[in-house]
Amino acid sequence: MKAATITAPGVVDIVEQSDPHSGGDVVVVQILVAPLCTEYRDRASGNLTDHVGHEAAGIVIDAGTSTRVTTGQRVVVMPQFGCGRCRYCLSGEHIYCPFQRDVLTETGSAFGTGTVAQYVLKPDWLLVPVPDDISLEHAAMACCGFGPTFQAHQRLSTNALDTVVISGCGPVGLGGIAQAVTRGARVYALETQEYRADLAGRMGAAVLDPRDPDTAKTIKEATGGWGADKGIETSGARSAGAGLMTLLRPRADLGVVAWTNELTLGPVIPSGMTLHACWHWNHLTSSDAMWTSIRRSRTLIDTQITHRMPLEEVSAAMDLQDAGACGKIILYPFGATADALAARTAS
Repeated sequence: MKAATITAPGVVDIVEQSDPHSGGDVVVVQILVAPLCTEYRDRASGNLTDHVGHEAAGIVIDAGTSTRVTTGQRVVVMPQFGCGRCRYCLSGEHIYCPFQRDVLTETGSAFGTGTVAQYVLKPDWLLVPVPDDISLEHAAMACCGFGPTFQAHQRLSTNALDTVVISGCGPVGLGGIAQAVTRGARVYALETQEYRADLAGRMGAAVLDPRDPDTAKTIKEATGGWGADKGIETSGARSAGAGLMTLLRPRADLGVVAWTNELTLGPVIPSGMTLHACWHWNHLTSSDAMWTSIRRSRTLIDTQITHRMPLEEVSAAMDLQDAGACGKIILYPFGATADALAARTAS
């Protein structure tokens, strides 16, 4: 199979790897949509690896002995390789599992754990069946395009009575905007990069520059002097959390999605704020709600996905990510649009 490999600082190549093999409940998925997430940071930092990526949607081509999925089934691939037996996995919070499975050893495969590739191995319980009325491109947003902010909106109980401020309009923030808009909330977005600010505006957010001293005044005036009800921080900028807190009313809810060790907050106790640390979503309890959110967001997802490229152009795709000149990028490992290929495979 073809797969992305980071071979040197700043270098990602497409190489030939041996195809993976199923074993027990570990199945093989043919990847038809490979969204890009933070892999460009690994390339920039020189984190050499032959298994790139953690998001995918595709078709089960070898179900092994699985009783959960069948060959030919369209699925979304959840990240990681949770044991399926600990307290976190059994409750659907597999992202916190401390007992990750070694699926390569289990199946005798040399490769198959990265998703910027043509095939991937995955325990069957970490595959989410895709409803017939949802395209694979849209379904793939159930990974990181929607996943982290979906959990945030679920925990914040975002609704049509809320004013929501979303900090950062990268691919994750844009997903958060789409979901806030379709929940009926009034949405403000904070962004300094012109390309992404334009995307956020097209998706229904009122976009403000967090560096503008009048930003807080704008939010206060729009909310009768109170401040926003909810906030979601996705940018990862050091001062973003503290800045976002100044835009929220007392007793507001703040969801932190950004993966960073450098986030600082303002005075927490006098704010009475409830802080929600949001990583991924619970596919065992919330799949129906996720698919409903994706259905409602179809046209917004089409704006969120700014580039569709073949696998071989992964380096150019990461260049776009480096420059911030993109929303969500999806790659096609087999060089054709995912649903067209899925139809041919099914026939």
